[in-house]
Amino acid sequence: MRTIKKIHQSEYRPIADLITYSPLPSRQLQQIDPFLFLNHHGYQEYKPNNRGLPFGPHPHRGMETVTFIVDGDIMHKDSQGYKSVISKGGVQWMTAGRGLIHAEVSSDEFRQEGGPLEILQLWVNLPARLKMTAPAYSGLQKDDIPAITVNDKATVNLVSGTWDGQTGAFNTLSDVFLSTIAIEAGGDVSLPVASDRNILFYLIRGSLTVNGQAVKHHELAEFNHDGDTLDITANTDSLLLFGHAVPFNEPVVARGPFVMNTDQQIVEAYQDYQAGKFGVWSE
Repeated sequence: MRTIKKIHQSEYRPIADLITYSPLPSRQLQQIDPFLFLNHHGYQEYKPNNRGLPFGPHPHRGMETVTFIVDGDIMHKDSQGYKSVISKGGVQWMTAGRGLIHAEVSSDEFRQEGGPLEILQLWVNLPARLKMTAPAYSGLQKDDIPAITVNDKATVNLVSGTWDGQTGAFNTLSDVFLSTIAIEAGGDVSLPVASDRNILFYLIRGSLTVNGQAVKHHELAEFNHDGDTLDITANTDSLLLFGHAVPFNEPVVARGPFVMNTDQQIVEAYQDYQAGKFGVWSE
């Protein structure tokens, strides 16, 4: 079994009136290659006639964003012409590649009516050979994501990669497995993961026992490379973000919204953005 190296508590970092916890990066853990950044927004209730999410137009290059809508909704728009509203249980996957501008805000309906909101955004690195690939976006609703029942009390929502012969909802540029796993209290599930792969393990809700060790909500577990199985039991109803990938083992230089391999590439990213090479933003 894979043993836990360390458990990291999310840092509370509110953004204006948006409740936000940041498991990654932290002062103790910079990345879990190729997983770079994770923000957990909410849970919170919005009143009618609210301002919604605050993530207006901003650029990216050299990485991908994966957004999990646990509750509420999110409206995506970008400079490549993609636009969608994804609701509770859905996921959006954006490849920034060589560069684009995007906004992630709440839908008009949510801002008018309010309601519950809980969203996670994950940044996944791109290998050097794909940093300048063409931008792309896909947003899928809950019903478009395979939901696999395990041991009657666990459901694996298969976002990318393969599980028990089934293929995830998104075709990805690199070999990245991503899922959310809902486990009812008293349920158990065994998660296979090869020992050479880095694990992303963040508990959104609930309380688990993982290979004999307790993990609570808002905690991220960092694992050793000493086995190929995680045995999990849910102490309460729980929701887990679970992923894994072979590390790229490449230099990472991150400045603001850009993630590249060298300082010079970061300079070029800012120059290209200012020169209008990320596409034209229009309201």
